[in-house]
Amino acid sequence: MSEESRPRRSDRHKRREAEVPEQAPGYRASRRSSKVGKKVRKAERAGKARAAVAGVVARVGRGAALALAAAGVVLLAAALVFTAVLAVNWYARWSAGRAAADRARSVAKQKVRENLLVIAVQEKEATGFLAMRVDSKASRVFGIAIPDGAFVEVPGQGFERIGDSYKGGAAVSLAAVSNYLSVPFDYYVTVDDAVYKAMLKQQDVSGLSAALIATNLGKDGRGELDATLKKVPAKNVGLAPLPVRSVTIGDVTYFEPQRDQIADLLYSWWGVRFGEGRQLPRAIVYNGSGLPGIAGLAARQLIKSGFRVVDTGNADRFDYATTQIVLLRGDAGEASRVRDILGTGEVVRKVAAQDITDVVIIIGRDYKPPSK
Repeated sequence: MSEESRPRRSDRHKRREAEVPEQAPGYRASRRSSKVGKKVRKAERAGKARAAVAGVVARVGRGAALALAAAGVVLLAAALVFTAVLAVNWYARWSAGRAAADRARSVAKQKVRENLLVIAVQEKEATGFLAMRVDSKASRVFGIAIPDGAFVEVPGQGFERIGDSYKGGAAVSLAAVSNYLSVPFDYYVTVDDAVYKAMLKQQDVSGLSAALIATNLGKDGRGELDATLKKVPAKNVGLAPLPVRSVTIGDVTYFEPQRDQIADLLYSWWGVRFGEGRQLPRAIVYNGSGLPGIAGLAARQLIKSGFRVVDTGNADRFDYATTQIVLLRGDAGEASRVRDILGTGEVVRKVAAQDITDVVIIIGRDYKPPSK
């Protein structure tokens, strides 16, 4: 082949360059572009990894949040259970106290028809009081003799000789004895002082009915009392004096009753334990209307309804238009019961660090005492 017909090297090189197909767009065309692609893919993988980690963290966070929420629910449930237990315990204690008070009132009401207060009188003044129980079924008579000088709470008069209660009438004496013993007495008889002393000395009640001066027993009641007393044998009569401690103030001698010394008798004869009167709602009654004797009338109403009146007197002023029932301790239901008994009153609850009374009643001008 001649030199002219042989292709030149430059021509062959040009033909090979012409034979190389055109590269598609985006195809890696150099080593430089290959390195850039690696970086891009690495960044993509790193991004995916970060996203995966973020997803895990998010799931862990949600799990932790759910766990915390679950823990919160558990704590809340535990708190509710604890509160419920406290509430149940409080209700149990409240129910027990309320049941004890109800039992005391129930026992007292069951025996009220058997209770009789014998009042000894001399020249229209009381000289002694015999709180007596007449048990017709068992043909027994028991009684506690209270001297006229015994110093007790007299409704409407404050702490006075119980003998002075008779100056306000037999109803005041009934209230004073009922309040002191925590035993209800609704019926009374009056007899001469000499008959009274002989009855205590001889332990004989057979002649009581024939010696009556006055009584609030009806005709049937007097007949029933007479028939019962005549059937009671002497061995079934027990009349005990109330133990007292003498206290002399000037020329006047008072007697401080020692009720704890007759605790067994109170329980045996009336089912009242000494100190059980504290389970009965305690009340202080003040005159806030200025009408003389009004606090005593309200106190007697409360005593007949099962309250124990620990004090009576005058309020800080006499212009109370509305009766105030201030509950200091105990069940709110007792304050409502006071309002029902008195027929009026505004209930107010206050907290006071004291253990003297459960409720204080200030009688206002709206109070209407019961008609006799």
